[in-house]
Amino acid sequence: MRIALAAFCICSILTCSAAAGEPVSQDARSAEIESILKRVKLPPGFSISLYAIAPGARTLAVGREGKAVFVGTQEKNVYVATPGGSQAAAVERFAPSLPFIMPHGVCLSADGALFLVERNRVTRFDDAENTWRDAAANAKVVVKSGDLIPRNEESRGHSSRVCRTGPDNKLYVSLGQPHNVAPPDKLSLYEKTGIGGIIRMNLDGSGREVFATGVRNSVGMAFDTDGSLWFTDNQVDSMGDDRPPGEINRADRAGLNFGFPWYGGGHVRTNEYARVEPPKVVVFPVVETAPHAADLGVTFYRGEMFPSEYRGALFYDQHGSWDRTVPIGARVMVTLSGTTASAPFAEGWNVGTGSYLGRPVDVAELPDGSLLVTDDQNGAIYRITYQKP
Repeated sequence: MRIALAAFCICSILTCSAAAGEPVSQDARSAEIESILKRVKLPPGFSISLYAIAPGARTLAVGREGKAVFVGTQEKNVYVATPGGSQAAAVERFAPSLPFIMPHGVCLSADGALFLVERNRVTRFDDAENTWRDAAANAKVVVKSGDLIPRNEESRGHSSRVCRTGPDNKLYVSLGQPHNVAPPDKLSLYEKTGIGGIIRMNLDGSGREVFATGVRNSVGMAFDTDGSLWFTDNQVDSMGDDRPPGEINRADRAGLNFGFPWYGGGHVRTNEYARVEPPKVVVFPVVETAPHAADLGVTFYRGEMFPSEYRGALFYDQHGSWDRTVPIGARVMVTLSGTTASAPFAEGWNVGTGSYLGRPVDVAELPDGSLLVTDDQNGAIYRITYQKP
């Protein structure tokens, strides 16, 4: 009953259109973007091309039936790309009649439901690949606005949510805390609500619990085959060019603390909590990444298009520095299975003068084994393929 009533409320705000979808022009800037991609360096045999134009493209959810790719943004629009081989056949706005606030998090359940996580709301759309044109009429709010986080904690900062559905058939949502370093008087509230951590809940919004704490701002999550949750974490600013490191963490169970705000990244203590005793048990990162490179979307490679050494590899995007004298990042990174070292996989958007020709955000695998990469600066989605040299 709660879901049905919430769905009715969303449509009562304005008239819901059965024929959703507004086409996005694929000609705008396509020649310029293809020119930029000629600068991008990849290992031998790999190539990158423009897959689709989607303004502000950030996060990706690839439909299991191969009929749709859902694209989240930080602003007010969500998009649907219809796969079409080497390029998307079309890109359209998703549910344009519905009002969204930072509809960044998109993820799909095993039964094909799309979850859309905004700054302070979670909405479910059942059988999304087949019914997305009727999305406004089918919307079911599973966490209403003001229940995801307290309203007085709403902020533009660190509010780009990401989500995943786990092997336990629960919905996992990251809740970045809105400070550089969380002040002491907020810690109790944040621990209770899961802000500065990851929460999980049943797919109808019930049974919410805090899954992980001590997370500053995760904007990328992926489940491994063993059921463990891996996630990136953007670490503390204004500690110098070369500290602290960014993090890729692994949670194999609920209740783990990953160290923030006592640690600013890796084993580096924050200035604000340097004299404060940290929790007795802190889980440190599996992979320490380049300081201030802004590690965002992450995925495990399961396909067969790429060479065998990439099977099970962890791909992740670095959005690029702002808090560094010499910017680094704006590239796709890879950590091969069984290792803890990262290496650039696709780079060339960073021109080395403090400006970028593009800023990668998320990475996701298509059914054919190619990789999609979003770029919010260019409002584009790229496709990386492999052909043996």
